[in-house]
Amino acid sequence: MATSKQLRLLTDNAIALDVRQGLTASPKYLPSKLFYDEAGSQLFEQITELPEYYLSRTERSILEQYAGEILANAGPSLTLVELGAGTAAKTCILIEELLLRQSRVLFYPIDVSPSALEQAVRQLGRQFPCLRVNPIVGDYTGGVPALSRITGRKLVLYIGSSIGNFEPPQAIRLLRRIRQTLRSGDALLLGADFAKSPKILVPAYDDAQGVTAAFNKNILARLNRELEADFDVDAFRHIALWNRRGSRMEIYLESMTAQTAFLPALDLDVAFERGERMHTENSYKYTDAMIESILRESGFTLEQTWCDRKRWFGLHLARV
Repeated sequence: MATSKQLRLLTDNAIALDVRQGLTASPKYLPSKLFYDEAGSQLFEQITELPEYYLSRTERSILEQYAGEILANAGPSLTLVELGAGTAAKTCILIEELLLRQSRVLFYPIDVSPSALEQAVRQLGRQFPCLRVNPIVGDYTGGVPALSRITGRKLVLYIGSSIGNFEPPQAIRLLRRIRQTLRSGDALLLGADFAKSPKILVPAYDDAQGVTAAFNKNILARLNRELEADFDVDAFRHIALWNRRGSRMEIYLESMTAQTAFLPALDLDVAFERGERMHTENSYKYTDAMIESILRESGFTLEQTWCDRKRWFGLHLARV
């Protein structure tokens, strides 16, 4: 069994490979999964509370209204699994409802952030003493082989519209890998944001308080901390754009001056021109047809969708 030090080295090596590939590409990019270190996870929790960030509260309202119906449709004797669980704040709604239906509930939150999972375990333990929580620290994007070893009927939660951070072919591959670890009768609850006016979308990714900007810039601060880089974080600005044709929000860091950053851990100099943009995230906004397509192509059958009154957000139950 690998020691914690060995696991950290493996993680660092994976980060280094991703960073080198992105910073030497043209145009430059950094993978959005690098957002979620401890500082990034804390910033994202702040984002979910912002007045402009409608996604979390809208999805929460759907769960509050339809949790019982969702669980009834998912089937009896459920084990909950959540991909990218973070602190599992919204999941509490489903857990509370599920504990009314069955005496024994198992919950497997999966996330790349150990600190977020530790917080989830503490909070859930206080709120639900009868709940058994088995956290899994890891990157679910390559699949989660451990899912195939969990017995009984599973409901896999992939909420928060995290699926929107992937290009459609990547999203299909991700869901297909998850599908391959599930059994007949298991289900997926997929949260996805619907396409809407940029007057609503853009402020959600560029808030007045600058929290989303700090979240975006933290990816550079993380490289400074973990790869000994010397990025001047204040010399980059946060950019959030709506791409109507692509049906996605696009997030960038723009260099405000000609500059060079050095990453000693990679022995890499990275030059930026003034005004050069480095891509850090996409967030796709879906239509009904797009959702049905990615689920079908990944081997799931869409059974039912629950939406808020404005149809800003949807929760989609799909069956293996």
